[in-house]
Amino acid sequence: MRLLMIGRLNGELVTASKIAMQRGAAVTQADGVPQGLTVLRARGADLIMIDVGLDIRALVGALEAERIRTPVIACGVAADARAAVAAIQAGAKEYIPLPPDPELIAAVLEAVTADSRAFVWRDPAMERVVRLADQVARSEASVLITGESGTGKEVLARHVHQKSHRAQKPFVSVNCAAIPEALLESELFGHEKGAFTGAVARRIGRFEEANGGTLLLDEISEMDVRLQSKLLRALQERVIDRVGGTAPVKVDIRVLATSNRNLAEEVRKGTFREDLFYRLNVVHLRLPALRERPADILELAAHFAKKYAAVNGLPPRPLSGEARTLVTRNPWRGNVRELENTLHRAVLLASGAEIGPEAILTPEGDTIGPADGPATRAAQAAQAAEAATRGLVGRTVAEVERDLILDTLDHCLGNRTHAAKILGISIRTLRNKLNEYVEAGLEVAEPGGVRALAAYG
Repeated sequence: MRLLMIGRLNGELVTASKIAMQRGAAVTQADGVPQGLTVLRARGADLIMIDVGLDIRALVGALEAERIRTPVIACGVAADARAAVAAIQAGAKEYIPLPPDPELIAAVLEAVTADSRAFVWRDPAMERVVRLADQVARSEASVLITGESGTGKEVLARHVHQKSHRAQKPFVSVNCAAIPEALLESELFGHEKGAFTGAVARRIGRFEEANGGTLLLDEISEMDVRLQSKLLRALQERVIDRVGGTAPVKVDIRVLATSNRNLAEEVRKGTFREDLFYRLNVVHLRLPALRERPADILELAAHFAKKYAAVNGLPPRPLSGEARTLVTRNPWRGNVRELENTLHRAVLLASGAEIGPEAILTPEGDTIGPADGPATRAAQAAQAAEAATRGLVGRTVAEVERDLILDTLDHCLGNRTHAAKILGISIRTLRNKLNEYVEAGLEVAEPGGVRALAAYG
């Protein structure tokens, strides 16, 4: 945990800094906003605590302009309510009153360092993935984590980091899909002053920020092929080139990558470099979809119900039996993320001692379940089609054709012309088939729907 304190360290700020260090934070201090920005550009930070008397709006504006995504917390004397409100309006996430409360400081640090998406599992399918992750965590090998959106790929990546030799060093995540292509190179490798419009000072990139620790390249399949080439060099040689720089910079990092696509298929399509794919895919961890690990559903549902009851100041309530059945039968196309949102909503909507099925709703207010939604209906139709196909196994083509013709004729109440059109054959062909069936002793529907044994010419 890297904490940047902006403000002169005297009095209460000194105490706050000492409390943070006792809680395991590495604290860096800067007297003012300009000095603080210099530290951020050179070293990075996980959290900024700034004296409420400084220009918080200028700090937040500079962070936005330079795309530095570090949360800002203001701190000041408890009696200055007006300054606290102004700090929040200027862009601070929270306000901490001084003199500092050790438990409050600890809670803030824990909120920043803890992943809000807890790593919860019980299903054997997930157990196998976690066991492999634990086995390779202490190595230096690159790891590729794949799975559908919402399955928890970043959560697993953080787990690998926490189990590694680098656990006490930074864990830095970059969402390659969320950053425009033109800016991603600077975000990853940093830039020198004047390298492009808006580069007001030298800034280190995420590679240097993660030095000694772990860098997660989230949704790496979205990265442009040109930039993939530069990334490959960084992985192979452990050196990077800042945008506009003239000298390579050495880095010591472990790289993890995630993708919700099949990278082998992307290689075949030419949208992902084959050499980079093999460099990243030393170990492959595939996260199964939530519907493939049913034992996790109730475990996660109970976890989220407890979590969001605490967040919203509500009493914890278990899921009723009907709600549990509803939750386990839902296909969860959005995986853990969808389940989490649904349980958060259920906690707010529920009444009584339990969370009932009436609170398990979609964002539009509809009841979830296997009978609602086009995706579920399509799945049911596919299952029915599969069952029908299996029913044909072991039968000859002639037998299947005969039953199809006779059933169609029944459906048309014996009308040959109509049945021939549905079957896509001529009336002559149909009559010939019907004659064969009559000769074999089978009943054939007469016009009007009556089956009869008769010869047709």
